[in-house]
Amino acid sequence: MSQDQKKKKSPLHPRNVHRDGYDFEFLISKCPELEGHVFENEYENLTIDFSVPSSVRALNGALLSAHYGVYKWDIPKDYLCPPVPSRADHLHYIADLLGYKEESKPKEGDPKVKKVKKEKVRILDIGTGANCVYPLLGNAIYGWEFLASEVDPKAYKAASMIVEANNLKKHIQISFQKEANKIFFGVVRRDEMFDACICNPPFHGSQEEAEAATNRKWNNLGKKNKKGSLNFGGQSSELSYPGGEVEFIKHIIHESRKLPHLCKWFTTLVSKKSSLAPLQRALKSAKVKNVKIIEMGQGQKVSRILAWRY
Repeated sequence: MSQDQKKKKSPLHPRNVHRDGYDFEFLISKCPELEGHVFENEYENLTIDFSVPSSVRALNGALLSAHYGVYKWDIPKDYLCPPVPSRADHLHYIADLLGYKEESKPKEGDPKVKKVKKEKVRILDIGTGANCVYPLLGNAIYGWEFLASEVDPKAYKAASMIVEANNLKKHIQISFQKEANKIFFGVVRRDEMFDACICNPPFHGSQEEAEAATNRKWNNLGKKNKKGSLNFGGQSSELSYPGGEVEFIKHIIHESRKLPHLCKWFTTLVSKKSSLAPLQRALKSAKVKNVKIIEMGQGQKVSRILAWRY
């Protein structure tokens, strides 16, 4: 990693161990199998080809193993392979929302050994995916317990296998959502309570829209996309929903109104800024007590968490 890269101010959360980018030498020392995917680019920095799905999966596996103690992780071909740093960032902001306080100021130095205070918190992950990344990270970083729902049978099986392979069944429960048109109902009991629910909703309105967005990603990587090829993967249920993220999140709001005491905070990622206005109107109609919008800077993209409670 160049000195210029290290000096550049990171948009990631202060507790995020990935603020200085990917330390490939460290990752290879912990996961030698990553070495075959790493090369030196024209700026003399180590990197991978992010247009190659196997390289992206290898990087994720190395990050989860080296930083979070998740030593057995893999996903089925063509399923979503999310960037670990941004998913960790999301959880750090959720911790702040829940009132997380540092026991003491983190020591300056190697971010790979930075520790945080473990807390007794229970989180509901809506649509965990085959990767199960939120529960894995949340348990590793904060010691949180998770109930994670999934509607896709293959993704449900993959997530369950990851949890079992890493001996995390005491901390992470994967629940199969049999009814595709339900969010909470069919997964939780009416008497259950969570500190928060989290969700990374499908934000495209159709499969065609999702493919167009993927093509733009490939163009940004300087690559020509082969038809249907997704370097970061993703099934239609992971990437698109009729009406896009606005309609999906409205569904969450609708069910949260029926179960107002289920979560201390109901939260979801919102990818598009234009989605906020209709969602805020929906929350006003639902008569929520408190609404927060938390912005997160991730690379050149700004994402946001929409949170509400009754």
